[in-house]
Amino acid sequence: MKRNLQEYPQFYRWLTLPFAKNPRRVQVLRRTNRILTLVMPGIYGLVFCWLCLKQTAIGGIWPFIWIPASGFILFSLFRHWINVPRPYETWDIQPLLEKNSSGHSFPSRHVFSATIISMCVCQLSLLFGMCSMLLSLLLALVRVFGGVHYPKDVLVAWGLGLAWGGLFLLV
Repeated sequence: MKRNLQEYPQFYRWLTLPFAKNPRRVQVLRRTNRILTLVMPGIYGLVFCWLCLKQTAIGGIWPFIWIPASGFILFSLFRHWINVPRPYETWDIQPLLEKNSSGHSFPSRHVFSATIISMCVCQLSLLFGMCSMLLSLLLALVRVFGGVHYPKDVLVAWGLGLAWGGLFLLV
């Protein structure tokens, strides 16, 4: 059953009702967003530390550079080209996350980046990769609850991150 997009403000109010009743939860949401947007690049840095400690040859390191970088560039160009407005620009909603930018909502670059980083980690350790993947899903939820992305923005970004990360299986 397809929902009417005109219902999005009601859906968002329902979604954020637990936060509206408890301002402390809003602070936790904001901190979680901030932490995850810092932790994921940190994890990517740890990938390179691990590869260097293993004394991996440049040929073994190269896919960890070109796959995320090419995906990020193509993803950013696509996102810029379609330039979808953010939920708080389209609807009369108050986002829980502070965001001053306009447009470029679809798909979520934060979620795509977190997912492609998780795919890098999966190449080194499936256990840690799955933990990282859970963090990317948590980031997706935070971005929707925060009102800066629609659910489809984060779902598509997560799927594209998985698909682009699948290139690791070809190298």
